Amino acid sequence: MGKRRRARELALQVLFHMEFNQGDPMESFELVCNSFGSPDSIKAFSIQLVCGVCEKKEELDQIISKASINWRIERMSRVDRNILRIAVYEILFMDDIPPKVSIDEAVELGKKYGTEESGAFVNGILDKIYLQLESKNMEGEAG
Repeated sequence: MGKRRRARELALQVLFHMEFNQGDPMESFELVCNSFGSPDSIKAFSIQLVCGVCEKKEELDQIISKASINWRIERMSRVDRNILRIAVYEILFMDDIPPKVSIDEAVELGKKYGTEESGAFVNGILDKIYLQLESKNMEGEAG
């Protein structure tokens, strides 16, 4: 398994932990790393994801909420909600990662850590967000 996938898994664990124990993201990060013995090689990318998601959480949640018509964000499972936050953060703010890679990685996280339906659920919402962003980009280029 690649370093970035393991870093995403670590970020998911930290964000999941923070659902129950709100506080400083770095303290939560250190606690989870110490508990699971996370390798140093994945920490930098994982910290970037955790801090970015925490900083942009409201914006990410608004985007996810608009794309998930029948699911309020607070009704989503904590795992699915945080997988979506990580992926949307990557799509919006990490230009070095192609959006399709972020979507594929999120689907794989959903299959591994979520329910039987999580992969399809995550894929459907992220595809909708991606198409909306692509549409806005095309409108911006045309105007």
